[in-house]
Amino acid sequence: MNKNRERYPFVARDVTVGEASLAPMLPLRLHLGRCEEAVSGLIDTGAAINVIPWTIGERLGESWDSATPVKITGNLASAEARVLVCDALVGNFGLRRLAFAWSRLNDVPVLPGQVNFLMLFVVCLSRSGRWFEIAEPEDPPVG
Repeated sequence: MNKNRERYPFVARDVTVGEASLAPMLPLRLHLGRCEEAVSGLIDTGAAINVIPWTIGERLGESWDSATPVKITGNLASAEARVLVCDALVGNFGLRRLAFAWSRLNDVPVLPGQVNFLMLFVVCLSRSGRWFEIAEPEDPPVG
């Protein structure tokens, strides 16, 4: 794996169940225009696309009515969604352009998924070790 990597601990998402709720939560700072929002994203290798909840998109100042509709699959298939593209500060890797399906729901976590977070970073998860690492790929993606 690339030497330029960062390790993060798994974080308890629900203190009432403790260890059973440990998850790979990545701190991100999202930037859109003059707006900035600090969030924790649940790394989701099963998510086809990055997802962001309604309130985060609103706080970033995005306009729902002018955003392009997008279809979410899986558990969120019934939710309306729009495309939201913003810059994200990912650890010490600097800003990366991320495309999200901005869900009309609030009860969804920020989900860095296959498109395009996992296209930009190598992710190694160790649930038993209670850590995960992200790194830039040896050969950066083209485009």
